[in-house]
Amino acid sequence: MLVARAQALAVLRIRSAALAVALLPAAAATVLAAGIAMGRIPDGGAWSTARWALLGAAVLTLALTAAVAAVVARARPALSPTVPIPEEKAPDLYRLVRDLAERLEVPAPSAMALTPDCDSWLEDRTHPAHCAANGPPRARRALLRPRRRSMAAPVLVIGSPFLWWMRVAELRALLAPVVAGTGPAAHPDIAAARRFVRGLDAAVAVAAGRPALAFVGGAARLLLRSCRAHAAEMERGVAAAASERAQTVDYGLRIVAQEQVGLAYAGWDRLLNRVALPAWRMGRWPSRLDAGVVSALTELSRRDRLAEGFASRLGERPACDLLEEPGAIDEAASLLAARLFHGGPAESGPDWSPVAWNRYPEEVVDRKWRLEAARLHRVLDVLDAVPALTPVPAPPAGLAAAPTVARVLERLAGSAADGVAEELGARLGAEVAREAAQEELAAKQSAYGTAADPWVDGLAPLFPLQPPRSGRELLADHVTAMVCCAAVDTAGAAPGLDWLDGPALLVGGARRPGLAPTVLSLIEDGDDAPLRSWLGEVGVRPEKPVRLV
Repeated sequence: MLVARAQALAVLRIRSAALAVALLPAAAATVLAAGIAMGRIPDGGAWSTARWALLGAAVLTLALTAAVAAVVARARPALSPTVPIPEEKAPDLYRLVRDLAERLEVPAPSAMALTPDCDSWLEDRTHPAHCAANGPPRARRALLRPRRRSMAAPVLVIGSPFLWWMRVAELRALLAPVVAGTGPAAHPDIAAARRFVRGLDAAVAVAAGRPALAFVGGAARLLLRSCRAHAAEMERGVAAAASERAQTVDYGLRIVAQEQVGLAYAGWDRLLNRVALPAWRMGRWPSRLDAGVVSALTELSRRDRLAEGFASRLGERPACDLLEEPGAIDEAASLLAARLFHGGPAESGPDWSPVAWNRYPEEVVDRKWRLEAARLHRVLDVLDAVPALTPVPAPPAGLAAAPTVARVLERLAGSAADGVAEELGARLGAEVAREAAQEELAAKQSAYGTAADPWVDGLAPLFPLQPPRSGRELLADHVTAMVCCAAVDTAGAAPGLDWLDGPALLVGGARRPGLAPTVLSLIEDGDDAPLRSWLGEVGVRPEKPVRLV
């Protein structure tokens, strides 16, 4: 705590030094004017010229200082996108946190919110710009007063996956060092230093792209660079002090809780990338992501022998029981996750609707496969118009080729098909990029066409999940989708959901392995024998047309 306060004072000294530099011309002009008035400095000549020059510099400096101070004071600091949790929606959770704060002998957080990520922190939301958008009038008036602002406790932000995966005792142990941070946050020097740094950061953001505020932005950046090291050391000192204070509360259980954090992060990342992202790309958002992460981690516990012991915890009370309406909170967090990680609209609509997990295979997996199969055959139709690129004769003019697996095998099998695979991958990449650009444009228009959102500020998405895929990867995905469509249409297979791997093909009610290596053999080596063997085992008829969308 002493280290954090010392670094906070260093930040405040930089603020004071900047103010002193800004007042220096005015002080010099005042001294010179006083000397002339008292007769100690002769009036006229060079002294008179110096007096007026200093007076002009003082006026200009004070005007610029006032502009910088006004922007720093009024600029809205960044606010993390969260789902607020009123006390009436989670009285047990508020009671748990208040009891924890009492045991730690620190102020209790002023409110709570959820974030769709595996992290927890304290966030100061007492800035007048934030208070103007949220809270009752009496609270807003109180927070506008500097003294009250310095005394207001921060908001506790909790990662939503923690509430569904962790047990109540584990959540309490995990939140102990976070809640302990309200003690240092209440210290006047630390609170003032944090407000100053956040104000500078907000001023830099406000001045960006505005030539009229170029000086303000430059001054704010200079001050940020000057106090960056001290601010970082201050936050480290605060974290160390909070961790030391929290050692008196559930220390042994916190070690177990930290293990759960790593497991929850792995399951959450897998769920977003493998399960949620395919749905988001088709205008659907899974409405129970947090419940899904429990299923994903339970499946991981079943498969991974290192995680076997974690599944036995599921008999204990889950932390989501602390919420009055966990389903509604999960839905709100799932919608926010879709907006943050994919750039979807803030509300549901005809082209952006929720999907339940029991409808996911039919409404997402099957549609995804058929969209990709249709895209693959559109690209094949384009290639058929270029005889030099196709190793087989093109269909007669005016007659479209049937969308069959046999057609794909003919184009990609054999040594002469290597160029076709490269061309197919490149054209598929261009087609996917074009569609993604259209979706991004629509998302931005939707974000900017509505009232400004105090959470996301029109930026969508803030945290994109996956980097662009290569042409080979896209081609493998599309060929796999084509084979799955044929299996569903001709062999009685069904689309399914694997909690860790996403869309899955079910044959006889069970997941059918071995498809991915055969597709890669076809694409990379031009060898269609493994895939034909797999098709024969499953009972797929490659010559039969598949249903597209």
